[in-house]
Amino acid sequence: MTTEDDHDEQGRPSAWQAAWDVLAPVTDLVTPMAVRVAASLRLTDLMAGDAVPVEELARRSDSNADALGRLLRHLVCRGVFTEPEPGTFAVNEPAALLASDHPSGMRARLDLDGFGGQMDLAFIGLLHTVRTGQPAWETVFGAPFWRHLAANPELRVSFDAMMAAGADYVADAASGYDWSGVRHVVDVGGGTGALLAEVLRAHPDIRATLVDLPDTVDRGRHYLAERGLDTRCAFVGQSFFDPLPAGGDAYVLGRVVHDWGDDDALLILRRCADAAGPHGRVVVIESHGHSGDDPAMFAEMNLRMLLLSGGRERTVEDYIALAAEAGLDVADVHSTARGHVILDCIPPGP
Repeated sequence: MTTEDDHDEQGRPSAWQAAWDVLAPVTDLVTPMAVRVAASLRLTDLMAGDAVPVEELARRSDSNADALGRLLRHLVCRGVFTEPEPGTFAVNEPAALLASDHPSGMRARLDLDGFGGQMDLAFIGLLHTVRTGQPAWETVFGAPFWRHLAANPELRVSFDAMMAAGADYVADAASGYDWSGVRHVVDVGGGTGALLAEVLRAHPDIRATLVDLPDTVDRGRHYLAERGLDTRCAFVGQSFFDPLPAGGDAYVLGRVVHDWGDDDALLILRRCADAAGPHGRVVVIESHGHSGDDPAMFAEMNLRMLLLSGGRERTVEDYIALAAEAGLDVADVHSTARGHVILDCIPPGP
């Protein structure tokens, strides 16, 4: 809705229209939310490959037919879904990406009732974060990020599932480190054990310990049992801010450190270093470490981590400095085929 004509007397775009043409692609909130609502309602699944009248689709999705029709017509204009006949809608190629069984997992990532959608909704508090430097999550949801997850079991399950999603991505992280010489690996903050399962499957001689909060570790026990790997794994339900089980050869932090600001990240690394002792090592696996590789992704994730939990993305140089402060030397740094950065940290030499 505008308060001025779109063009002047000479037919040129008005100032408003000219500005809108430039800014619309980066300011539109309607379409992103409409896509997320379609994902949350599982509209692609409910159409089941057929053209469906909006009244029937509303019945299947337990929604209001008039509102649903307005939503879908907007999406049709943006190229998502089609309207082959008035009031009847069908799936097209972009809409097919929202199927629950699509390998991309996009429906779950956009579902407003799950962690992916909730994570995006936190951005309504971005102004608070930029003004204060503090996470917006608490102002949006009423509790700090980790406390909110702990108090909402269904959201925690959704979070754990998202962290374990992408079999190829998890396998890339697991295979990106040389596990020769490691007999006991401790996965610190390892979620439900997706990374650990890949390591154990590929290396039959390795034993493991999974460390995470008690509810998550219980789900990890079930996850590894389903794969016949639980007998080779111990399960420890605790915070990684507390002293960790000693005696492991390698303490793995898989996409953990970036969740935390420098003070907390330093404490986690020190807990791992203390548990590893003079003969163990700390393996840090992160999704980013070279801001020049994909500056846009690095910048987005750096902002996202601050807004959610007060974490931050770091360059390799940042991780090396953090490891040194924790009393560790970085013996090796390398990247994997899918963009993980792996730092092999050891106690300093004599």
